[in-house]
Amino acid sequence: MRLTVVGCSGSYAGPASPASCYLVEQEHAGRTWRLVLDLGNGALGALHRHADPLAIDAVALSHLHADHCLDFTGYYVLRKYHPSGPQPRLTVWGPHGTAARLARAYDLRPDPGMTGEFDFRVYGDEPIEVGPFSIQAFQVAHPVPAYALRVTAGGRTLAYSGDSGVCEGLDAAARECDLFLCEASFRERDDNPPDLHLTGREAAATATAARAKRLLLTHVPAWHDAEEILAEARPHFVGPLALAQPGESYDL
Repeated sequence: MRLTVVGCSGSYAGPASPASCYLVEQEHAGRTWRLVLDLGNGALGALHRHADPLAIDAVALSHLHADHCLDFTGYYVLRKYHPSGPQPRLTVWGPHGTAARLARAYDLRPDPGMTGEFDFRVYGDEPIEVGPFSIQAFQVAHPVPAYALRVTAGGRTLAYSGDSGVCEGLDAAARECDLFLCEASFRERDDNPPDLHLTGREAAATATAARAKRLLLTHVPAWHDAEEILAEARPHFVGPLALAQPGESYDL
């Protein structure tokens, strides 16, 4: 399984990266299967560098804040008006209300909204099967309904925090994963609100408690020095640790 960071800037698109978007790929049954996790501001254009946006097999949204979903407005246009003709409906998993939220974002009537282009489905307790991928969603602490996503394929597991404070759902999603892609938006020295984001130390402590094999910090806002957040994390995780970099790929 391969993870490519399409965008990793926290809270809004930054000068060096789009907002949150991650491409997960796995060879299976004679072809490459592609899963997109989140599609935040600026991410659709960058996605073209790594995959044909018409060749995506499914999208999973962690939550409905703009920096994780707003480029669906452009994706709707691409799939509806592409010169090759309207595309088959693409399955999109997300929290309750995803279809209505994305329709509002493009100023569409709720019915039909984007349902002619996308098959919207809501997370439940059972794992989601998409080709070689098994995806499990765990509700996490955030001001809106939000999920950490655990993706397994080819005998490897990727855990993606989405946006989350410290909570049991995040712990469960990260348990013994091969790679923990975890947000670290806050600094320890600041007066941070609860149940919103993690500091570098909290992300590392969560990874250690979960026995994650590798930790990749992401979602650092452009107003912070990412190296400072990385330094906060180092004493609390003994395994391979790095900052997510836009355009970089990581093999599991």
